[in-house]
Amino acid sequence: MPEYDGGRNQYALEVSGLIIHEAKEGTYQGERAIVLKYGAYSAILLPRLGGNLVAFRDDEKGWRFLREPSEEEFADFAKSPKVHGIPVLVPPNRYDGGRFAWNGRQYEFPVNEPETGNHLHGFAADTEWTVTGFGSDESKSWVQVKLAFDETHPFHRHFPHKFSLTLTYVLSGDGLTQKVEAVNEGRDAMPFMLGFHTAVNAPFAPGSTRDDIAVRVTIGERWELDGRMLPTGRKLALSEGEARMAAGEGDPYFEDLDNHYTAAPQGGRNFAEIADRKAGVRFVYDAGLKYRHWMIWNNKSNGRFFCPEPQTNMVNAPNVNLPAEETGVITLKPGETWSETSRLYVEKL
Repeated sequence: MPEYDGGRNQYALEVSGLIIHEAKEGTYQGERAIVLKYGAYSAILLPRLGGNLVAFRDDEKGWRFLREPSEEEFADFAKSPKVHGIPVLVPPNRYDGGRFAWNGRQYEFPVNEPETGNHLHGFAADTEWTVTGFGSDESKSWVQVKLAFDETHPFHRHFPHKFSLTLTYVLSGDGLTQKVEAVNEGRDAMPFMLGFHTAVNAPFAPGSTRDDIAVRVTIGERWELDGRMLPTGRKLALSEGEARMAAGEGDPYFEDLDNHYTAAPQGGRNFAEIADRKAGVRFVYDAGLKYRHWMIWNNKSNGRFFCPEPQTNMVNAPNVNLPAEETGVITLKPGETWSETSRLYVEKL
């Protein structure tokens, strides 16, 4: 069949040796979706629901690496798509009363977490993204979506800047890559803060249990959080359970986790991984070195999934009395581009 040429209902499907690859527009639980296939791997992106890459699977082995919403959960997921798949957070996490000052300008976001009196997780995960292209060939299947943020967006009155955010997902024999690119298209410099509330199944393989897995996340020190889940600016040493995670021997459910950390790359890489001794493989989420902080959340030690959340900045960053080099707030000048590439893949133990 022909390569995808821009038509809304056309797709590519070819057989190259034993590799079937495909990119098409379809549905996921009734929701419009872009569906990718390459060999044993598949991935599903939902443009209307925040550009969320809601599924990454090995179909031959039945492995589902990301937490997907069940049929019973889907209605709630559609209202707030933040704890399944890979939600995009701009800006990520919490901001004191929704307010902060930056470069002489005051910003005020709505307080959407009444129990703490903070703003939480920004606007990108709840915004429809535009599909700018998708396709497939013998080396890859891919999709690209874009969020064009300007005065037409309801959140613009809280964040008066013009910028674009582009996500490109590529599925290949190397797994799934995610490239994110932000461009300041306005006349003023803007504060840029980005994170992903990535929800991973642990374990991800059918038949494996919590006792079969060991987790590693490249965390360094823990940021102390106050009663409103905001950093005090003080760093704490890792607990025994956290140190085991940093060493690759961790149980992601050893206690309730909603903790914030500095990133401490290992071997020049910043990543989270789940090693499954029973399946004989490890699932790796190589986030990239530009994400200098992590959140780890396990939904009250639920035993099924946890969220290693890479962030460019620390929680409440503009309000923390530390240098920008440490808080991670990025100054994006007019016309300037910021980008980073992450990869999710499997390797043998």
